[in-house]
Amino acid sequence: MINKKSSNETRQKRHLRIRKHVIGTPDRPRLNVFRSNTAIYVQIINDETHNTLTSANTKELKVGANIEGAAALGKAVAEQALKLGITKVVFDRGGYLYHGRIKALADAARAAGLEF
Repeated sequence: MINKKSSNETRQKRHLRIRKHVIGTPDRPRLNVFRSNTAIYVQIINDETHNTLTSANTKELKVGANIEGAAALGKAVAEQALKLGITKVVFDRGGYLYHGRIKALADAARAAGLEF
């Protein structure tokens, strides 16, 4: 019998491959995305000091974990980052395909002023 890996296992493997190359620095922290069934979570992380600079999620914003909620989350996290003086980030899509909610979040963050 062939053992097929679940989609979450393949996502985690993809995420590890991405994380080899995506590293947040003080000048350009990492914008990390995690997507669950009920919410989307975003953090801006400085990997050198292992500090989370700011974070947001769809539960705090009281929006759904859909495309509209992802866009609102992208705008909110970009505004928080700009308040902290962060204009450039490295986008870590968390192993998720750049499509749908992840793309909407990234586009909204770019439109709100973040560069990546």
